[in-house]
Amino acid sequence: MRITILTETFVKNMGYLGNMLPRYLARYGVDVHVVTLDLPPYYHIKDFNETYADFSRRGDLVPGMVESYDGYTLHVLPHSKLFGNMRMVGLKEKLCSIRPDVVYSLAAIGWIPLDAALIKSLLGYKLFTGSHTTASVFPLARHEASVLDPESIKGIITRAIPGRIISLFTEKCYGATKDCADIAVRYFGVQKAKIDVCPLGVDTELFRPIQDDEGKLARLELREKLTFAPSDIVCIYTGRFSEDKNPLVLANAVARLRDRGEPYRGLFIGHGVQAEAIKAIKGCVIHPFIPVDDLPRFYQVSDIGVWPTQESTSMLDAAASGLPIVVNHTLIALERINGNGITYHQNDVEDLVRVLLTLREPSARQKLGEVGARRMVDEFSWASLAKRRLSDFQDSLSHGTNA
Repeated sequence: MRITILTETFVKNMGYLGNMLPRYLARYGVDVHVVTLDLPPYYHIKDFNETYADFSRRGDLVPGMVESYDGYTLHVLPHSKLFGNMRMVGLKEKLCSIRPDVVYSLAAIGWIPLDAALIKSLLGYKLFTGSHTTASVFPLARHEASVLDPESIKGIITRAIPGRIISLFTEKCYGATKDCADIAVRYFGVQKAKIDVCPLGVDTELFRPIQDDEGKLARLELREKLTFAPSDIVCIYTGRFSEDKNPLVLANAVARLRDRGEPYRGLFIGHGVQAEAIKAIKGCVIHPFIPVDDLPRFYQVSDIGVWPTQESTSMLDAAASGLPIVVNHTLIALERINGNGITYHQNDVEDLVRVLLTLREPSARQKLGEVGARRMVDEFSWASLAKRRLSDFQDSLSHGTNA
């Protein structure tokens, strides 16, 4: 079987869907091709330069490049912008040269899946899409608007109608969470019968709890390097330091705990506009973005994982590493913290302090952490999720019509 995955952006050495799914599909003997644009992830956000410019360099992806990477073939196409959305220049020619049996667009709307749907009639492959837009980043889902509202009308024209056209040509659309699936149906035109809630995964071979004395020693050594005492309770956040992610809430909670004489510290992996404010808070340590293969040891030196506002797949990495997870009360994808996490009232620093104090004792952290590590292996490992998708692809190829 030959599978082509279409993704608008790609960066090496990361744990994103576009990296991990093809890695694991290739392990099952599939001929996998990833086609991407010469754009870095998050290129569209307003504070991109302050956050990612040093870590994600556009020069790594040169149009026309084809190379073997991590068990699959990576192709880079040039981009054009039409009506505010990016388009793959030369996608038809590229797919004609690859001749895939299955094409999987990681997006359900936009030029990339629309072009893939139109090219499908020429090449006859099976088309799958995915939807990863959560309610926390999609205002219309949080504030119900009339169909006559200008934003609603714009959404129908630019998202729902083209999205329905795409859906007509697809086998399935994978919603990463229940709210992603709901938004895909209500706002992106995806047919409800073609929605399959299938979570994003975690590399449980890479992210796992400390398992031996060598790991315990490495934890102590890195903690010392980061200026953490053995008795400190280290709360880790990974991702961009932006206003919408708002890791400053965690930094302020750590400050209040330390003012009370509590041994809490904050470890922030990433960068962004809140970096200077976090750095100025006593008890907090900032570390630049790091490649995914180096990230597990930073979770292993920590004691609690905290994502104060928007959810992140990093929550899964932390849980797989044996950390209890703290997230805000608006999280819809509760399956990520079922038995291994606690919620606090979003942006309420004092409530975050209260919740962190419930995890003061090692036994409390261990109880949740063990549940999380076990659940990540059983329910969220990329090995099992790749096999699930592969089964869908094989089933679709055994039938002559769309599912």
